[in-house]
Amino acid sequence: MVVSRVMATQRRTLLSSTVVACSRRIFSTSTSSRRELPPLAEFVSSFTTHHVAEPVMTMPTDLHTDISTTIPIAPADPEHRRLKRAELPLPVLFDSRQAALTRKQLPRRTGAIAFKRGMMSIFDEKGARIPVTILHIDRAQVTYVKTIEKHGYCAVQVGAGARHPKNITRPMLGHFSKAGVAPKKLVQEFRVRDESGLLPIAHEITAEHFKEGQFVDIWAPSKGKGFSGVMKRHGFSGLPASHGVSVSHRSAGSTGQSQDPGRVLKGKKMAGRMGGDYVTVQNSKVVKIYPEFGLVLVKGPVPGPKYAAVSIQDAVKKPDIE
Repeated sequence: MVVSRVMATQRRTLLSSTVVACSRRIFSTSTSSRRELPPLAEFVSSFTTHHVAEPVMTMPTDLHTDISTTIPIAPADPEHRRLKRAELPLPVLFDSRQAALTRKQLPRRTGAIAFKRGMMSIFDEKGARIPVTILHIDRAQVTYVKTIEKHGYCAVQVGAGARHPKNITRPMLGHFSKAGVAPKKLVQEFRVRDESGLLPIAHEITAEHFKEGQFVDIWAPSKGKGFSGVMKRHGFSGLPASHGVSVSHRSAGSTGQSQDPGRVLKGKKMAGRMGGDYVTVQNSKVVKIYPEFGLVLVKGPVPGPKYAAVSIQDAVKKPDIE
């Protein structure tokens, strides 16, 4: 099998060298002598018939014939003309902003700004103890509305709390004055699915905006812990507390290898600043509502310290409660 492959390679090499030599001879002679030479196609076909088993495309018999004239070319059809770049439809790329908006899951209704008041325990009808977090919705009102026609997406801007006018900048005073609401302490934007979730400006959002038994998503900045070691930040077990370790029981230990790769890999868990990042708690159940006090009790913990502002909205991964 190896011998046959070598012989086939030698035959192809001999064929190519023969064709090149013949072509050089043809173009080096005069016009009168060219017609006396045998046609190149007949020579190639006779050579391949006896020596090469693979088929070879035939060439025109007359060497002076233009090859481009022998190929039929269809006339241009005005109805099937080639479109210009500006006329071609632009595809929606998978990683484009337009495609991302189509894949993004948004709640149907707007959310609200609440203030964390602490935690407590309540008991259900079966006597089971349920830890809950108390959220206070204080004077939450709609201050602005964004639409698809003007901004490209639908959103509701909600303000909550109260602040003295002298502590508000003039642009924000004009913004609140245009909306017809009192100066707010915080302003937060909540994306909604479509225009059906938009609310009129100056509309007040109370605790009755949510229902008992529904699920909500809550996000807020977590408690800042400052610069922390690896044992507190990442849960490292630390070095041995017995022989062989001196004054480095809570250190990280080795952070890399030797000469290869000769560096610390990216993403290595090390000591650093801990906390202070936005944390989202999904599918928290609303256990109890007190509309007269503006309180919403949700099951489980909520990120952030006491008296911190949190954002609460209908859960994305749970069905809406009508």
